[in-house]
Amino acid sequence: MRRINNKSFEELVEENKKQLLSDPDALKKIEKDLDNKQVDYSKKN
Repeated sequence: MRRINNKSFEELVEENKKQLLSDPDALKKIEKDLDNKQVDYSKKN
């Protein structure tokens, strides 16, 4: 049986953001991904 989710999408996003910001490994991965995207963008232009 499925559990009914009473949280709005915005609440779920905020909850996820808080979890990510408290996880140092996740922050490092996000930073690395952003750097890679910036390098890719720079190569295109």
